[in-house]
Amino acid sequence: MNSTNLLDPDEFEEARQTRDARFDGRFFVGVLTTGIYCRPVCPVRVPKKENVQLYRSAAAASAAGFRPCLRCRPESSPGTPAWSGSSWKVSRALQMIDQGFLDDGSVDELAEQLDIGSRQLSRLFQQHLGASPVEVAQTRRLHFAKKLLDETEMSLTEICFASGFGSVRRFNAVFNNTYGRSPKQLREKGAKRLQSAEGIRISLSYRPPYDWQAMLAFLAYRAIPGVEAVTENSYSRSFVLDGVQGDFQAVFAEDRNIIDVTINYSQSRHLYHIIDRIKSILDLRADSEQIAAHLARDKLLRPMVKRFPGSRVPGCWDGLEVAVRAILGQQVTVKAASTLVSRIVHRHGDPYASSNAALTHTFPSAAVLANGGLDDLGIVGARIQAIQSLARQVQDGSLRIDCTVESGTFIKSICEIKGIGEWTAHYIAMRALNDPNAFPYSDLILRRAAAPEGETLTPKQLKERAEPWQPWRAYSVILLWRNHGWQKQRKN
Repeated sequence: MNSTNLLDPDEFEEARQTRDARFDGRFFVGVLTTGIYCRPVCPVRVPKKENVQLYRSAAAASAAGFRPCLRCRPESSPGTPAWSGSSWKVSRALQMIDQGFLDDGSVDELAEQLDIGSRQLSRLFQQHLGASPVEVAQTRRLHFAKKLLDETEMSLTEICFASGFGSVRRFNAVFNNTYGRSPKQLREKGAKRLQSAEGIRISLSYRPPYDWQAMLAFLAYRAIPGVEAVTENSYSRSFVLDGVQGDFQAVFAEDRNIIDVTINYSQSRHLYHIIDRIKSILDLRADSEQIAAHLARDKLLRPMVKRFPGSRVPGCWDGLEVAVRAILGQQVTVKAASTLVSRIVHRHGDPYASSNAALTHTFPSAAVLANGGLDDLGIVGARIQAIQSLARQVQDGSLRIDCTVESGTFIKSICEIKGIGEWTAHYIAMRALNDPNAFPYSDLILRRAAAPEGETLTPKQLKERAEPWQPWRAYSVILLWRNHGWQKQRKN
């Protein structure tokens, strides 16, 4: 078995012995005596140190010749943290692979998207993940298919194509080679599947700590009526994907590091993409321990990290949607912006019928916003022009608002649209590009929250003050905002 790029077992021995859930997905354990690889939380007897090899990713363990454990189910781990110790190129490539780029595209095309040579990209993957881009994509397909086999009632053919396999024959061959059993045999011996009268149900895990109550509070405060609905333990929304409407609900378990997701969507081939978006909205891939340890080095942030453990950065379903929301939020309150965006949705969004009565519409497309009338909605003329200019650029493809774009390039491009400034651009990058280092340094509350009491930093001063917080400045934003609100409540 290949022993290159192994992790130091001494570094993670305590986490392995105690089955520490905070390390779930940060490394995988290859057991030499069985040829199986496991999650560090595997319930079986902990193997002896001399009998294991530790890998940076499931793909690395698989490439080394180990097969997935049927007890701890590596496919159910939170996965390798996308930004953990890796370069921007690797992080973006991982996100694009998660969205299925290599299902139809090649490594050369992936590298071209990232403005890098394919050989260099492969070297970076070996350095940071211990596996090639193709091996990572293959492991993703296998894990997702195994999860669907165990947790859903989808047919084997549906699972095959939803997981990105090109043919049923290939699907069967990969399972036989990996598990020594066909998908049908694995399903017969697998875990009890979740039953649902409506939709596809699947569970998603995360690494603790995670302050999901704060995440839901953030989303609830900014929810678009008719499109989003938030309760004390769930987030739901409608969406349009490939021209087809759908919705999902994500419910947080009180006693486990699990989210139960129900998806209502007729095109199962897009299932992985939908789940990827849910993970991004709820920031499920984050490694809170690692981020907190970095930010706690700073004297200002240290008490905030302790006060608000498990803070995450909320993402979004669609970049255009969060961009429109951000433009409308310029110089008005959050609630006022929600009212304005709700008016747009009810005028131009398509009606949507759902079992969730709160979801009545889907958000309008770029084409509709570019050409639809936004007058008489209470929106300032300059904001209307900015929204429609933005929508036209998204529609014609000259502007992308997703993880395939580097933040600096995106910010420069979007700021060329009249009416969109750097604060708006950085905020969009933080939520829509999933950039953990995005930092709206001109934000007034941030400039006050990072200053001595009664003072306000200039944007330049805040940017300089935040230098040590890289590459996790977006998480510092959430901490500063929360701490400012907490202190304000205490004074009142």
